[in-house]
Amino acid sequence: MASSNSADLVRIIVSILLPPLGVFLEEGIGTQFWINVLLTLFGYVPGLVHAIWIVAQ
Repeated sequence: MASSNSADLVRIIVSILLPPLGVFLEEGIGTQFWINVLLTLFGYVPGLVHAIWIVAQ
């Protein structure tokens, strides 16, 4: 159980640094990844919010 929480924490930290990478680690290359890349190109904050939302689900 603790390793799952640790993995989520690492994904959240990665998402803060580079939002598309955090989504990639959670979902792989798919629709959510490309949405996050697009949001990150529009601005860091929308990409960050989306990445944290995906990782926290």
